[in-house]
Amino acid sequence: MKHTAPRGRMLKRLAAVSAFALVVGLPTAPGSSAARTPAGQHRIPGVDEIVSSPNLQQVAHLDKSGPLTGTNTDWAFQGRYAYGGNINGFSVYDIRNPKAPTVAAQVLCPGSQNDISISGHLLFLGTDSQRTNDTCDNVASTTVAPGDRWEGVKIFDISDPLTPRYLKSIKTDCGSHTQTLVPGKRHDPNVYIYVQSYNLAGASVPNCALPHDKISIIKVPVRNPAAAAVVATPVLFPDGGFPGSDNPVQSPTTGCHDITVYAEKNVAAGACMGDGVLFDITDRAAPKVVTTVRDEVNFAFWHSATFNNDGTKIVFTDELGGGGAATCNATIGPNRGADAIYDIVGKGKKAKLVFRSYFKIPRANADTEVCVAHNGSLIPVPGRDIMVQAWYLGGISVWDFTDSRRPKEIAYWERGPLSTTQLTLGGSWSAYWYNGFIYSNDITKGIDVLEIKDPRTAIARLFRTDVFNAQTQDNYLR
Repeated sequence: MKHTAPRGRMLKRLAAVSAFALVVGLPTAPGSSAARTPAGQHRIPGVDEIVSSPNLQQVAHLDKSGPLTGTNTDWAFQGRYAYGGNINGFSVYDIRNPKAPTVAAQVLCPGSQNDISISGHLLFLGTDSQRTNDTCDNVASTTVAPGDRWEGVKIFDISDPLTPRYLKSIKTDCGSHTQTLVPGKRHDPNVYIYVQSYNLAGASVPNCALPHDKISIIKVPVRNPAAAAVVATPVLFPDGGFPGSDNPVQSPTTGCHDITVYAEKNVAAGACMGDGVLFDITDRAAPKVVTTVRDEVNFAFWHSATFNNDGTKIVFTDELGGGGAATCNATIGPNRGADAIYDIVGKGKKAKLVFRSYFKIPRANADTEVCVAHNGSLIPVPGRDIMVQAWYLGGISVWDFTDSRRPKEIAYWERGPLSTTQLTLGGSWSAYWYNGFIYSNDITKGIDVLEIKDPRTAIARLFRTDVFNAQTQDNYLR
């Protein structure tokens, strides 16, 4: 939620005052019966059947449309607009009325994954597929085999959200699988983009030789985005041990999948393939590893990270199966393919990550449902740590990790399997809270808007922000 305009800061402060005034005496509701039901006893819904706990309901849906019929990916939000990524480009949704969203604009610009970040009038789009060039032309820019190619980050001007204008591209080593917006420190007029990428295809791919133990950092002068350029490629994991590893996905680490920054506290959390990482980002162009953790028993691929609002905990997700397997069933169990909650113990250079518990949705999926711990965000509830999270065809889960040793689900919403006969990709890629509602970018179906009505989260509706990037966390009490 960084780079909120002054008006947005004022709204958040006023909301926080109201929130604290109301938090005393806030009733506690019991968890839904489904959340308490053992996974083995949960009824698997029928094909496309929607089921949910009573406190979480769908209030709107839009099918995919126009040229953006490929896989839906990540979100960013600004003002009355939601920007939804798709491997063929991105859509701009008017969410002034969250219960009746409309497609305001679409930009055809192929290039997986097309993850999005926003700062002011600039939108950043990540490309992690080898293209013949950096254009958005669907014919001229096609996916190519290893060889001369372009991958990286594209910058758009969204001063008018209805007519996004392509400004510039920056080529980055190994492309941009994900990217994270990092606001400059006080008196720094720039923003930075941490570009996460990795290469599991082999060292023969040009410009992406192994080991790839680094990230790319783009410096963007806000007033002159045409001058944006890569200013650093710090090697964060100088082990150089990828070739010959028995398990190249897990260990040793060779690049990061996702980094989440908490700029106010000058820290970042990295899900870096085989490691969970805590960084010091005091120097935005030179992040330093403070400490790392590994879980070689239950974690296969460290995928993403979320701080709690106090910056004292990190939730890491495990993308077991690479987002292409049925991992929410009795065969896999409750610990593999789960979230892992770590407390940050100590400060500064002496900080350590201490494991507390796992969390996984307490419902068994069908063996034909691709289910994986995926992208989510905090719900702003003072004094509590509550987040909403996407689980592909496992649906959307709202869960509380205030007690990091005893996390619990408090709401859920899901569709049934897309097929009862074959393993099928689908479900929620990203589910985020934005100004009172949950927005889900469904891989195959389109977008869903959900509303939670629960006394444990009611106070969150008082908080407002003008911009939201999930990987750029802000203190919602300031």
